[in-house]
Amino acid sequence: MRVVHVQKLLNYTLHYSLNEKHLARRRSKRKPEKKKVSFLINDQIRVPKIRLVGDNFEAISETIGQTIEPGVYPTKAAFQWAQEMNLDLVVISPKADPPVCKIIDYNKFLYQLKKKEKELKAKTAKTVVKEIRFGPNTDDHDFEFKLRHAKKFLDEGAKVKAYVHFRGRTIVFKDRGELLLLKFLKELEDFGAAEALPKMEGRRMNVIIQPKKSKKK
Repeated sequence: MRVVHVQKLLNYTLHYSLNEKHLARRRSKRKPEKKKVSFLINDQIRVPKIRLVGDNFEAISETIGQTIEPGVYPTKAAFQWAQEMNLDLVVISPKADPPVCKIIDYNKFLYQLKKKEKELKAKTAKTVVKEIRFGPNTDDHDFEFKLRHAKKFLDEGAKVKAYVHFRGRTIVFKDRGELLLLKFLKELEDFGAAEALPKMEGRRMNVIIQPKKSKKK
């Protein structure tokens, strides 16, 4: 009886373990939910008073027939002003006391917010850097071969890091390496521009070339 009991316990443990692994795989496959940007607007604002800010007070004053300046107002009054202007009362700083609001077009506000986020992502996008290596005694054929690659990389919107590596006693040929990189830059004038003049770093003389234009795929 004891053997049967142990066997049942093992079977249960194995079954439970397999189920856990299956659930874990299912959870890992779930895509993370995107956080939706939302703001309290209009009659969703329950506090009695709000602080009104913005750059359209002249337009608000003209519409409602009285002078309105930045400051604290009853929520109902600010909501009414927004309705008279066919706009929305939007909370932009809910943690402030009282909450800070603007009278604006809510849909336009969300569009501009998303546009700024896209621009920020584009600016912080990872820049591709392609490396091209030369030696101080690089011949014309090898130079032309690497030049073609550099033109292709720059045309695709990538940066090019070109460098001359000096091995052993070839370190005495720094001038030759610098002339080679300057010639390389001259040949690439229509495709990119150097961020700075060639400089030595250890046993390498390098230069980074920024593309003049990105080719749309």
